[in-house]
Amino acid sequence: MTITDSAGHTMIIDILKEQGGNGSGFRPMQTVLAALCGCSTADVVGILKKQKQDLKTLKIFIDGEREKGKEPALWQTIQIRFEMTGDIDPSKAYRAAELSVTKYCSVAETLRRAGATITFTVLVNDKEVK
Repeated sequence: MTITDSAGHTMIIDILKEQGGNGSGFRPMQTVLAALCGCSTADVVGILKKQKQDLKTLKIFIDGEREKGKEPALWQTIQIRFEMTGDIDPSKAYRAAELSVTKYCSVAETLRRAGATITFTVLVNDKEVK
């Protein structure tokens, strides 16, 4: 199924072949994690820009576990990994990710209210920030 928003942007959503689909797009619950990545990207980039940090690249990797043996099976745990490069103060990078995940991102808050635990790690220029 192709979904089109009011601006004409499209997204293909499908299910696995074993479940009767074609396996040709995002699975519905994957779109939720993708939305979390998009929301956090906008937050982190905006925060670091305001702080005049020279962010060159931002990659976000996400994984999660859904409830076992339940229908519907909601997201139970979600792990986010922010990888940034550039001339960035590591403490500012960490704080930007933290603010996104815990305060600004509406998708993260929606998932938390549904019972998900969200954790994150931050790497700046290949070094983990604590």
